[in-house]
Amino acid sequence: MKNKIKRKVDIVVLSDVHLGTYGCHAKQLLNYLKSVNPGIIILNGDFIDIWQFKKNYWPKSHMKVVKHLMQLASKKVKIYYITVNHDELLRKFSGFKLGSFQLENKLLLQLDNNEQALFFHGDVFDVTIQYSRWIAKLGAYGYDTLIKVNTLFNYINQNIFRKDRVSFSKTIKNSVKKAICYINDFEQAAANFGILNQYQYVICGHIHQPQIRKIETEKGSIVYMNSGDWIENLSALEYYKGCWSVYYHEKNSVTEENISEEEELCSKLVFQNLLQEFKILERA
Repeated sequence: MKNKIKRKVDIVVLSDVHLGTYGCHAKQLLNYLKSVNPGIIILNGDFIDIWQFKKNYWPKSHMKVVKHLMQLASKKVKIYYITVNHDELLRKFSGFKLGSFQLENKLLLQLDNNEQALFFHGDVFDVTIQYSRWIAKLGAYGYDTLIKVNTLFNYINQNIFRKDRVSFSKTIKNSVKKAICYINDFEQAAANFGILNQYQYVICGHIHQPQIRKIETEKGSIVYMNSGDWIENLSALEYYKGCWSVYYHEKNSVTEENISEEEELCSKLVFQNLLQEFKILERA
């Protein structure tokens, strides 16, 4: 990996990484990050899953993702961390800056040709999150249990039967009518909000559905985008020379670097490592 030429990308958008959960594909994410040379990285919500963090599950691969991002920030790569429902404790620190690292609740960037792009996670459109938090958290635990079962199934499926990885949650969402309606309603709500504010692009996460499409209404049109996730789709949005595209890790030939571990880190050690990384960033 070290001898590979990194792809130049102006902006990388990642969302719903969910570090601290069993379903997070941190090793694959690290390999992707090491394959690109970004000018800006936007972490568009649910990067660290604080709702599930009390399980004390934090493998070294998750810490390595954090360390790599901090190293990029120390090299003046601009990193925006957009806070949302799963890491809501950070929302009160919106506007906080440390070197090239910045916390925001939402982000408005001016792109080429003076086009404006609004980045926000999208949980503001989720009634369950806004008004029934206990239902949302219960759903998060159920989702995490499904991911554990799915992980075991895929391990057996890939290593014994030599078949491709299967996503239970993705299959359910793509086949259940109510889930499809929810996704369509979410995308339409995000588009309406962007059109109302006269933006050219609106970029979300939250629903784990990578997408780039133009949405037209009676009041105007906008390009709606979603960066997907690193649990089911292993996807990101990339912006380079004025063009947007969806990156799918499993459909691209990025050489996988062998990251040995699965030794878990206790919470105390996790925060010690995080503090050390911020000290490095602060000195940069």
